[in-house]
Amino acid sequence: MSLIEIIFLAVALGIDCLIVSFTQGLIFTEKKKRNSFLLALTMGLFQGGMPLIGYYPTGLISNYLMKYSAVIVFAIFLVLGLKFIVEAYSAKEETPVCKIGFRCLVAMGIATSIDALGAGVSLRLVGADIILSVLIIGFASFVLSLIGFWTGNKITKIPAKYLEVSGGLILIGLAIKALF
Repeated sequence: MSLIEIIFLAVALGIDCLIVSFTQGLIFTEKKKRNSFLLALTMGLFQGGMPLIGYYPTGLISNYLMKYSAVIVFAIFLVLGLKFIVEAYSAKEETPVCKIGFRCLVAMGIATSIDALGAGVSLRLVGADIILSVLIIGFASFVLSLIGFWTGNKITKIPAKYLEVSGGLILIGLAIKALF
């Protein structure tokens, strides 16, 4: 996987962080710097850490999976991409207002990074440099989270649907590329 592909993957995965942080930016009007930093740090750590959880266990069975790796990577990225697009058009529950405390941060971190777990499996199967990938994914999620929070804090509406569809299309593009 090339550097540009890892960057595209990182941006696609970080869009969830942007959207969650955007909603939090709409909610929080006090301690904005502290809350935005804690949220961005949590998002970056979880998004960067989850690929490790998918990457290393896959190594135990990678010899059996290598001949099917292109199809597996295709399937994972295709499913993740379609999931992003379907979620963009599905009815959403209101984001619960919670104080940005430890439990809330961990819950949001886990919820937004489940997709990154599947990406970690794919990174192993394509032989990507996991350290570089984790750093880029974590950094992109951190930055996108800050952008989301401060945009939400300054603007009352943004078409989150378009961001989710864009992320889904990026993942589908990576899926198709994996076949070739």
